[in-house]
Amino acid sequence: VQLQAFGGGLVQAGDSLRLSCAASGRTFNTYVVGWFRQAPGKEREFVGAIKWSGFSTYYGDSVKGRFTISRDVAKNTVYLQMNSLKPEDTAIYYCAASLQYSGSVYLTTYYNYWGQGTLVTVSS
Repeated sequence: VQLQAFGGGLVQAGDSLRLSCAASGRTFNTYVVGWFRQAPGKEREFVGAIKWSGFSTYYGDSVKGRFTISRDVAKNTVYLQMNSLKPEDTAIYYCAASLQYSGSVYLTTYYNYWGQGTLVTVSS
């Protein structure tokens, strides 16, 4: 599975931005696609995840109510809609895919494949 994240950019606080994660390769085995972010000097943080079936979504506490994950099966793409952005949302955002049916979607170790990351900068 190859993943490509894009859609990052420079926005102001309160703005919205939508990130995309395009998957290619043997995507039919994908079970969960997740989003993580990493700010300078900080550990990679769980943002959210979605089961490829679309039946379940998960969010980190810091983004609940502001971010929404969705997927387009026909396009093999997962989206991260980010609303009411804050300066503390500034980070490199990574998407990741897991082929595993067991494990915690909140942990980086659960994921088998990672995209290259896209930078989101929120100015105050």
